[in-house]
Amino acid sequence: MANARIGLVGLAVMGANLALNIAEKGFPVAVYNRTTSRVGEFMGEAGELARNIVPCETVETLVASLSKPRAIIIMVQAGAPVDAVIGQLKPLLDAGDMIIDAGNANFHDTIRREATLREDGLSFIGMGVSGGEEGARHGPSIMVGGLAESYAVIRDIVEAISAKYQGEPCAAHLGTDGAGHFVKTVHNGIEYADMQMIAEVYGILRDGQGRSAADIGTLFDQWNEGPLKSYLVEISGKVLGEVDEKTGKPMVDVIVDMAGQKGTGRWTVIEALGLGQSASTIEAAVGARSWSAAKEARIAGQEILGGVSSDGASIPTLTDADLESALLAAKIIAYAQGFALLEAAGQEYGWSLDMGRIAEIWREGCIIRSAMLDDMASAARKGLPYGQLIFAPGFAEKMVGSSDALRRVVAVAALQGLPAPAFSAALAYYDTMRRGRGTTDLIQGQRDFFGAHGFERTDGGSGHHGPWAQGF
Repeated sequence: MANARIGLVGLAVMGANLALNIAEKGFPVAVYNRTTSRVGEFMGEAGELARNIVPCETVETLVASLSKPRAIIIMVQAGAPVDAVIGQLKPLLDAGDMIIDAGNANFHDTIRREATLREDGLSFIGMGVSGGEEGARHGPSIMVGGLAESYAVIRDIVEAISAKYQGEPCAAHLGTDGAGHFVKTVHNGIEYADMQMIAEVYGILRDGQGRSAADIGTLFDQWNEGPLKSYLVEISGKVLGEVDEKTGKPMVDVIVDMAGQKGTGRWTVIEALGLGQSASTIEAAVGARSWSAAKEARIAGQEILGGVSSDGASIPTLTDADLESALLAAKIIAYAQGFALLEAAGQEYGWSLDMGRIAEIWREGCIIRSAMLDDMASAARKGLPYGQLIFAPGFAEKMVGSSDALRRVVAVAALQGLPAPAFSAALAYYDTMRRGRGTTDLIQGQRDFFGAHGFERTDGGSGHHGPWAQGF
């Protein structure tokens, strides 16, 4: 009997929580999982919400359970598993039916899938979902890509299950085919940078000042009451405040310092390079995670290369206010680089990305939600001078006011031998963007010398060559 409004394939943590969210909002949802025993387990976990859930043991039953036009969410591992589920569903669907990939897909795959399914009369939505399992259950930020008319079919469901900021849904249709998944990728890239910057502050306080995890956690708690108020600063304070029951040590001290990654940070950097954009803070964060995996080499390096040997008495002292201001400046630059990348991708792929709306739907539900996003949304709606968030009124003042602190933090970290790659990248970007004349005039001269590439002259014209070319 066709009585479910929407279907969902994949009942791992994210899929199960999203299904419960849908059911709780009053939309009957049919569910299927490749391991069919999981369906029964899920129904037992659903409690009273089970009345809004249709359990299915086959994809055929799932499709038959849906009212038309059918809409089915896929929540499985990115890549080949998504294509496999699409292959199962496709023969069972009719023209006008819809498949929705709500996983962390590579947007290139989303573009390919949308084009292929469109040829068969089917709709495909690439839907970025941010907020982790808690967000999936109670309200994530949702970034949608696909045809506007396809989104219209499921818009009421998507907006109902999304996070809300002052009553406004943190969900939006952002463009065609891969737009939603691309925006989610950049979101995750900014997330990488933000997490790395917070970790660098932690390292400076722990290794440079000898402060305890609990003390640093308390400082983050205080910062979360001011301009740095954000989800990541909030949870960092909580993580640092926890104690391991087994050892009595701070919980963070029993966690191996090797960070995992699922690929979205790398995707962001790859796309930035392909589009000729700078995502240096994100690239630094991805690099830091890669370096963290070389645990044995780092332990050996501590012995071979030696630890910090500088005279601590000659190193300036950083205040908590310095670190707070530096983190604020660096975070703004990470967002700025993300927005510039989004703008470039919109032009490249024909997406009319609304930067203001993107900032708005990131205000709640997602991992990078921050008190600054409201002001970022306002700045984007007024227009970013030269496409640069750091030039926008308000943010330019913040950057000028906090840049000295950023410089002190990078300098002191370097003098103490403490790695701060994301802070260093942020400072280099800031200094580059405030110099009208850079040093690439020499690079152009070098390129012309060895490759006769030509250059533009300051007094006009392009395709010029230097006197060194006469010998070739």
